[in-house]
Amino acid sequence: MYFSKKTKDASLKLSRKWETEVQKALKNNPDQKTSFSTVSDMEIKRLYTPEDVKDINFAEDISVPGEFPYLRGNQVTGYRGRHWTFRMFSGMGSAQDTNKRWKMLLREGQTGLSTAFDFPTLMGYDSDSPKAIGEVGKCGVAIDTLEDFLVLMEGIPLKEVTTSMTINPPASVLWAMYCAAADIKGVPLSRIGGTIQNDMLKEFIAQKTFMCPPEPSVKLISDTVEFGTKYVPRWNTISISGYHIREAGSTAVQELAFTIRDGIEYVEDVIRRKKMNVDDFAPRLSFFFNSHIDFFEEICKLRAARRIWAKIMRDRFHAKNPRSLWLRFHTQTAGCSLAAQQPYNNVVRTTVEGLAAVLGGTQSLHTNSLDEVFCLPSEHAAEIALRTQQILAEETGVANTIDPLAGSYFIETLTNQIEDATWDYINKIDAMGGMIAAIEKGFPQMEIAESAYKFQEQLERREKIMVGVNKYASDMQHSIPLVEIEEKIGEEQIKRLRDVRRKRDNTAVKKSLDNIKSTCKKGENVMPHCIDAVKNLATLQEICDIYREVYGEYRDPGLF
Repeated sequence: MYFSKKTKDASLKLSRKWETEVQKALKNNPDQKTSFSTVSDMEIKRLYTPEDVKDINFAEDISVPGEFPYLRGNQVTGYRGRHWTFRMFSGMGSAQDTNKRWKMLLREGQTGLSTAFDFPTLMGYDSDSPKAIGEVGKCGVAIDTLEDFLVLMEGIPLKEVTTSMTINPPASVLWAMYCAAADIKGVPLSRIGGTIQNDMLKEFIAQKTFMCPPEPSVKLISDTVEFGTKYVPRWNTISISGYHIREAGSTAVQELAFTIRDGIEYVEDVIRRKKMNVDDFAPRLSFFFNSHIDFFEEICKLRAARRIWAKIMRDRFHAKNPRSLWLRFHTQTAGCSLAAQQPYNNVVRTTVEGLAAVLGGTQSLHTNSLDEVFCLPSEHAAEIALRTQQILAEETGVANTIDPLAGSYFIETLTNQIEDATWDYINKIDAMGGMIAAIEKGFPQMEIAESAYKFQEQLERREKIMVGVNKYASDMQHSIPLVEIEEKIGEEQIKRLRDVRRKRDNTAVKKSLDNIKSTCKKGENVMPHCIDAVKNLATLQEICDIYREVYGEYRDPGLF
């Protein structure tokens, strides 16, 4: 037991006496607010005592870092051994522009790269597609061919720096370009490290960048997992993402539950489709969570996530390798918490959210820039966001001890409540037949929509507060320099793309594309053929059009 009977009896006696005094105070001040909740509407009690954690078994439920259930972290030395990776999300305009921003961030102390792609790239279309008009390079970097990718990676030490790519429907193609670039630069695939997001289930649930239907989309993901396990062992071939689920309006519990259940779906598919042992690939699975503004809720969510995943891998999949039980995750502060009103408040929000992620034990962190609610981050705003992480790591002392909030009556109680509520959702989705079946029924989509609607109502009624938005508003104008991507960036990108098409060996390209089509129809692994195709300068869309032709295109049913 967590406490002795003597301690619990004393706590109970003191709590009852205290509650009597509270009731007297409330009687004298009847207008005092008595109901408090997290940003996700989990009820918060006035006070937490040993009574709230009386059933916790320290060895089984909390333990020490590096030991099951990994509540306190995977690494035995925490941040004392190494700080989390400072990984600022960046991508803008052309490959050359983004390469320049990357080099600036690396000079300023960033320790990992993270790539944002423009919408045409995200959707698997070339820059000269009619569907790309007005969008080329606007919200991220435009990548059409391997030549763009080589410019993007120019001067980047692939053996030393890990690169994360936020790409989903065309993930296999962009990863093929990364592998081909490494090969051209003489770097063995066994030496490169990084992550492709490659999580299509959350796209159907929340972010909505689609290409093919759910079943073949998951098949392509399993192809990358199999290929990475065999040939690119330092690469995380999927980043199972709750971030976009939260950005769509979910609660913290929904974010955690749907993300974990997506992870289960992927593990089941790889085992079923590829006949792989779970311990062969599970150690390279990674996750991606949102760190929202409710400080304690986010800390507890991240702690609970590790314990839930460890139990799933041990009890559901019977993993034997301790690393298979580790939930390794990147965190990004909440874009949806940023406000256009009084934008410098966003620096404070990001700092609090970054601190919550660190106290929750993240392995990698992106801190949002104050201007992201308006535009792509300026160099100045990105530097402030990076410095925020560096101050947390170097000045605040939060890295000096591991899981410093462990044992708090409140923290352990809220962690348990989040875990219990998460299991309820996982069990519901299991009963539906899994996450693909739940998505087809519209279950997670509707749950998120209802939560988003409820939160907006609470903001409008001022039951939840956003400073500068629905309270402490001001007419003062703040001048924020805006980063704008000029139209000539798109024009130049299209010209480069057409030049590539003219100079390449189109016979070799056609043969490569035919091989991908044949492989898709046979249900075999597409990755070797994708790498061959991009080396022959096949474009992103040409490969994705093969996927669309063989597997069909997905159209969101539009649930109301």
